[in-house]
Amino acid sequence: MDSGQVTADGCAVDVYLLLPPDGEPEIVHAALPPGSSILELGCGAGRVTHPLQALGHEVVAVDDSAAMLAHVRAETVRARIGDLDLGREFDAVLLGSHLINTARDEDRLALLAAARRHLAADGRLIVEWHPPEWFDTVRDGQGGRLGDVAVELADVVRDGDLLSATVRYEAEGRRWDHEFTCRRIDLDAVLTSADLIFDAWLAGERTWFAARGRRRG
Repeated sequence: MDSGQVTADGCAVDVYLLLPPDGEPEIVHAALPPGSSILELGCGAGRVTHPLQALGHEVVAVDDSAAMLAHVRAETVRARIGDLDLGREFDAVLLGSHLINTARDEDRLALLAAARRHLAADGRLIVEWHPPEWFDTVRDGQGGRLGDVAVELADVVRDGDLLSATVRYEAEGRRWDHEFTCRRIDLDAVLTSADLIFDAWLAGERTWFAARGRRRG
């Protein structure tokens, strides 16, 4: 097993340095006007940040891990997402990595509240999520490759709307295990609770969507 740095939520920094983007930058770029400013929540080591910059976007990258942020070549902010308040608004807020499916409802509300307060009046929230049907089909042994990294799910356990599993990464003769728990959510209810409204699907598998702030007045 690898003995490198691990974030508070169990992500190995070394494996995130090896993982390439998997179409995320192109999905985000296609959903926005050219040159849009983006607040990326949970940026990790910059796997998506750097391609978005190359596509012409100004990105402010947020993570609570100093070890991850040390590898990001953009303006960075170290903070818990739910506590973030930069006093600035952005053309887009990016919430990737299925963070919206966090197991705790209060954590999800805090994530979306942070996104909402940084979203410009005509801005778009871009979200990657696990749709409800994913929870019914995911199984042990499911996986594939991301670049040089083999990825496999193991120890899948369902408990009502919760699903727990271990992601196993293997590359360069090393292996990393990351345990996680996520929750099936009702999208309309979740967005309404955060003063947001659904805007559009951004991927054919409905694994990405856009939302906007509910207009007031």
